[in-house]
Amino acid sequence: MKLSLVAPCYNEEGNVRLFCEEARRILEGIEYEIVFINDGSKDGTLKVLKELYAEKKDNLKIINFSRNFGKEAGLYAGLQHAGGDYVVIIDTDMQQPIEVAREMVEFLEEHPEYDEVAAYQEERKEGKIMTAFKSAFYSMINKLCDVELYKNASDFRCLRRSVVNAILSMSEYHRFSKGIFAWIGFETYYRPYEVRERNAGTTSWSFWKLVNYALEGVVSFSTKPLKMATKLGVVTSILAILYMLVVIIQKLAFGINIPGYPTVIVLILLIGGIQLTVLGIIGEYLAKMHIEVKNRPIYIAKNVWSYEDTEKE
Repeated sequence: MKLSLVAPCYNEEGNVRLFCEEARRILEGIEYEIVFINDGSKDGTLKVLKELYAEKKDNLKIINFSRNFGKEAGLYAGLQHAGGDYVVIIDTDMQQPIEVAREMVEFLEEHPEYDEVAAYQEERKEGKIMTAFKSAFYSMINKLCDVELYKNASDFRCLRRSVVNAILSMSEYHRFSKGIFAWIGFETYYRPYEVRERNAGTTSWSFWKLVNYALEGVVSFSTKPLKMATKLGVVTSILAILYMLVVIIQKLAFGINIPGYPTVIVLILLIGGIQLTVLGIIGEYLAKMHIEVKNRPIYIAKNVWSYEDTEKE
């Protein structure tokens, strides 16, 4: 198999059929398969996928999760079941053009020095607040992490088999694909693309989901917040000692009466807030370790349908 399209689905009932039709039209002449991952959809996505599978017009693989495990788990499952020499990660909402997917495959064929092609948006079609937040996220995470994330690079990318194998070798439960893509290395070509309007449905990503995703990335790929917590504690202690010396000198040398109640309350609130912040940072890492050491599976597949099984029969 030359090409695998890995397409996670969550409530994409109105998109998956059009996605197959577009793939059939645009990828004509290329041996390809589509790996759909139904990530616990609550609409009729699974019903449409099963209808498409029964029609046998395309080489389809369908991994049906037992519940919603998140897009990161969907990507991992799709890569596990993809059999192509080239693997393209793509959304089913038609915002990411399949024409670009074909062009990325052709680019890798013509340029053996590159291992993957990553698409990015030169001009984001989002609100100013969301754009500013994402810019701040990339600036922050690149300062905190040992690896650099390319600004605005998405999960929409084409991978050689060697890159897929490297990603699958990283089997941690808490996954942050943007960081994983950067951490494994390999030669990456970044190409711009223009995102299209969503065909049907609404995005499941909200502002707060993106905030949590950003925090997940920082905790997964950097220990600097822990070091910053230690430094914050040291600086606070030094300032407390200096303030204590000032109070003693004011009292003994100049006889100045130091207001007790306001000072004590302010110091208690300040130090208490710092302590809670530090404990919260440590708690984030401990929580990740707590889940990780349980060695739970990244996802559970309730059903798997594959055109390969049909061919064997």
